Amino acid sequence: MIYLRKANERGHANHGWLDSWHTFSFSSYYDEKFMGFSALRVINEDFIAAGQGFGTHPHKDMEILTYVLNGAVEHKDSMGNMEQIPAGEFQIMSAGTGIRHSEYNPNSDKELHLYQIWIIPEKTGIEPRYEQKRFDSLDGKQLVLSPDARDGSLKVYQDMELWRWALPANDVQTHEIAEKRVVWIQVVKGTVEINGQKASTSDGLAIWEEARLAIKADEDSEILLFDLPSAE
Repeated sequence: MIYLRKANERGHANHGWLDSWHTFSFSSYYDEKFMGFSALRVINEDFIAAGQGFGTHPHKDMEILTYVLNGAVEHKDSMGNMEQIPAGEFQIMSAGTGIRHSEYNPNSDKELHLYQIWIIPEKTGIEPRYEQKRFDSLDGKQLVLSPDARDGSLKVYQDMELWRWALPANDVQTHEIAEKRVVWIQVVKGTVEINGQKASTSDGLAIWEEARLAIKADEDSEILLFDLPSAE
């Protein structure tokens, strides 16, 4: 089964300096039908104005992934990390026993565009940690997150994998889904068809009780594919 979560049906909050779209319930946006999907708790697509950002705030017992699409993030945290994450890079942080951090757009004339994704860890009380990585040039299917950090991927404390997948126009690929697994696909850009279901930029697809996906790109496209444990 495939459920299309259309981009324009997501929760939306515009604070002037921050224009944020919420795939799942977040902050003042609440919908009991969209509380998360498997271990995914938050998928926020944020547009942050030049020179603006999130002041220092706390997190606990969550895996927090940031994927920068345009611009750069200036990150500071209570672990002593002070980094910039430019477009194309991924950053993951285990909040674990507790961290505080801030995130700003350091550019004075350029909007910042990113995805922030929260993943529920397999256990609480993890020692906080920070990693970021630029992967090879965007081409084909790349493993970004895995529980064993294999093939150069970033480690995540959950039984899941995240693939970044670039598909040229008219390309057709397949993805096998193991038993007791579910998939979430977030369309970063372009237009794709997943087992015949069309989805475009910023749409999401919840997929369960499917053994195989046929993925066709109608134009040059990029997707994030989360392979997750079933709730059953």
